[in-house]
Amino acid sequence: MRQFLTQPKVVSAILILQFIPLLLLPPSSYSLKTQEWWLPLFLTILAVFSVVQVSLRRSTATWPWSLISFAQGFNIISRLMLIMPHITMNVEGAQVFNAVYFSMTVVSIALSAGIIWLCDLPEVKSTYLRA
Repeated sequence: MRQFLTQPKVVSAILILQFIPLLLLPPSSYSLKTQEWWLPLFLTILAVFSVVQVSLRRSTATWPWSLISFAQGFNIISRLMLIMPHITMNVEGAQVFNAVYFSMTVVSIALSAGIIWLCDLPEVKSTYLRA
């Protein structure tokens, strides 16, 4: 499994797909009426900056990889903080479980945790630098 994950094409795909858990929110969260839209945008900017350093500039420093892990880790923390206020929704005066938001949050947290694990593998960093 690690041999597959350390291939340069797989690492490039992971670097590109890492934006999915950062931006995975219901469309209503991206309204200017809420304050939820700016954090995913900020974390995505950090991740884009890291990807540019790693893939285009071929930086040998470890800080871009740490910045990717920071963005994904902060995504996990922010999702855990937002889950309680959004776990229920008001439908005709009754509180109903918001299964869509809960599912999106669980998927986002799991993907972010997987990306952190993959980006912290030394084989991934060294293989990508050699490519």
